[in-house]
Amino acid sequence: MTTVSPSVEVERKTPFLKRLERVSWTWVVTIVYLTVMLLIPIAAMFLKASTETPARFWAIATSDIALATYNVTFVTAIFAALLNGVFGTLIAWVLVRYDFPFKRLIDATVDLPFALPTSVAGLTLATVYSDNGWIGSLLAPLGIKVSFTRTGVAVAMIFISLPFIVRTVQPVLQEMEHEIEEASWCLGASQWQTFWKVILPPLFPTILTGVALGFSRAVGEYGSTVIISSNTPFQDLIAPVLIFQRLEQYDYPGATVIGIVLLSISLVLLLAINFLQAWARRYDSR
Repeated sequence: MTTVSPSVEVERKTPFLKRLERVSWTWVVTIVYLTVMLLIPIAAMFLKASTETPARFWAIATSDIALATYNVTFVTAIFAALLNGVFGTLIAWVLVRYDFPFKRLIDATVDLPFALPTSVAGLTLATVYSDNGWIGSLLAPLGIKVSFTRTGVAVAMIFISLPFIVRTVQPVLQEMEHEIEEASWCLGASQWQTFWKVILPPLFPTILTGVALGFSRAVGEYGSTVIISSNTPFQDLIAPVLIFQRLEQYDYPGATVIGIVLLSISLVLLLAINFLQAWARRYDSR
């Protein structure tokens, strides 16, 4: 029986050790941080849900109340993100292209949803849009009720996701060259044609990025929506609130199942948006 001397063993390990030494410490820190903060919690959630049988998992995920919360959560979040995609781009355009009094104040106000606690935002929105509130009192005679309805959920999602679109589009608009627009005007194009054919194509992937970020933020929102909505099943109950209700009932597997469905649907939608972004960039490169 042959034995390997320690020196030969060290020589065999040397190439592997050299490859490890060439790995950047920033890469190691990134992998460790993502593993601890992202991969392990997600894996733990899937392991917790695996304690349920497939039939039980399907029954929880497709129950009537769960399907109703998916509808309220994702449809409302998509609506809020798309609406902010339009008006957020308009706000970014005004902040970049125009000078007006209190511009810096308004620009700073856009970031308010970032700093404002979500519970405070929900309380403020519920008060303003209530039947006796500043805005709600104007809408009440028209038969429009906002607070404690699905409309209130949409308002809260729009409020908390607006900065993502504005702050994503704004830097790109600042870097755009005005000479291109002037050249388009000199060639006889109208302002609308210039925007549609010259400005929008390179800006479209950025708008999609902002919409994706706003959608992700809206789907996971809890603090403001739980206050401005009535949390009534089949009306304005959202999935994050349903998860919390399951936890209050000590139904941890049920809450985990709803969370996994929420995560899976969000991931599929985000992948679809990323695919559209990649397609738009390839189209622009042509």
